[in-house]
Amino acid sequence: MSPARCNRPLRGTLTLMLVLMLVLSPACASLARAQGRIAVKLAAPDVPAGAARAGAGSVGPLAAKEDKPITAYTLPPDELERATRLARSRTLIYIASTIWSVAFLIMLMGLQWMAAIRDLATRLTPRPWLQGLIVLPMVLLALSVADLPLSIIGHHISLAYGQSIEPWGSWLWDWTKAIALTIGGGTLALSFLFAIVRRSERRWWLWFWLLSIPLELLVTFAVPYVVDPLFDHFEPLALSHPALVQQLERVVARSNLQIPPSRMFLMRASEKVTSLNAYVTGFGASKRVVVWDTTIRKCTPGQILFIFGHEQGHYALNHIRLGLLATTAGSLFALWAGFHATGFLIGRFGRRWGVSTTADWAAVGVLLLLSSIFGVLGEPFENAFSRTLEHQADVYGQEVIHGLVPDPGQAAASAFQQLGEVSLDDPYPNRFLEFWTYSHPSISRRVAFAAHYDPWREGQRPRYFAQEPGEQK
Repeated sequence: MSPARCNRPLRGTLTLMLVLMLVLSPACASLARAQGRIAVKLAAPDVPAGAARAGAGSVGPLAAKEDKPITAYTLPPDELERATRLARSRTLIYIASTIWSVAFLIMLMGLQWMAAIRDLATRLTPRPWLQGLIVLPMVLLALSVADLPLSIIGHHISLAYGQSIEPWGSWLWDWTKAIALTIGGGTLALSFLFAIVRRSERRWWLWFWLLSIPLELLVTFAVPYVVDPLFDHFEPLALSHPALVQQLERVVARSNLQIPPSRMFLMRASEKVTSLNAYVTGFGASKRVVVWDTTIRKCTPGQILFIFGHEQGHYALNHIRLGLLATTAGSLFALWAGFHATGFLIGRFGRRWGVSTTADWAAVGVLLLLSSIFGVLGEPFENAFSRTLEHQADVYGQEVIHGLVPDPGQAAASAFQQLGEVSLDDPYPNRFLEFWTYSHPSISRRVAFAAHYDPWREGQRPRYFAQEPGEQK
């Protein structure tokens, strides 16, 4: 359950880079702030504890109905104050990071530092591809280092509010690995882009878009195998929680899907964070469901079944495929718009910036600047799409466990309440920030919906299942 509000961790950035950066995609900036790919993760917005706990290696009886049914997401006064302060701090970091990323690129261009780096590269070698191997790593390293102070502040806040337990040494090592992958992947991506620009300065946006599609699929397929294990430890869920796997297989049996135990994984998130999460990742043979160990420790069996049901919904409703299609369509429009915007900016400011054409290596600053701007402007569209998918998965998760838990609505509502408590999620988020930056519905909305959604009443009908699926209450 990734954070519902984007918070720009490094893993999203490097994943973006490995997808050829989608340099001018509207998803670029907002995806770089999200923890994983597109919008295929179950999540509560930024996520510490409540509710009964399941045993680490077994699954007890499914929880009975709550003595006091949950109808709204609430926090006690002291926790509410902390949640408000945390939300305010994260909002300030988000705004500062967004402004700084744009301002720093403008500064690089305005002071002609980009042109100076290009001039250095041309003095060292006449070969364009070798020039790129000089210019691009220097630019990407500068951008990463420039963002480091705000990243440090963000980790400090996470530690102060109990959201993270990762020591500074481990955090810095993760940052270093992410930067190394970002520089490596970004250098390859931009070298590829500029090779296309040099050959087709008027149609580069179309060729780049066409060639990026299969590579994006390849990266989506490879991330669970190549990127994720660099930062966290994964193991088959059946290895440590065989009883839980048996319960989850009952949920799988409710659909026509094939999610064998070999595609169910446990991530040892407790080594670094306190938050709860589960998500779907990968593509084709690499597609899998990942459950964090913190989720298993802090949630009841009924809550876990709902969480898994939500993730199964992403499988059943083809959300990864839909997300890829949406990103592909959005990137086509953004690349086309970026092509025209690049020409305008170089024509208007090129002399001042020391940039002659789009094929000029110094133009990488223009492309990255447009990427940041388009990313910010594209956030509300991407996030609205993401919230729609997440709501569908919420509905699916609640329906698929009907008959497997005593009260699906309360299982879902209590799961979201637990997630909100653990994450110190603000029950009253700013509506504009929610609209612009939340990739998932707010916890308050999710709890309210779950508590009142009961399609099995007379005259009602479930959205995704027959009236009485499988086992009965």
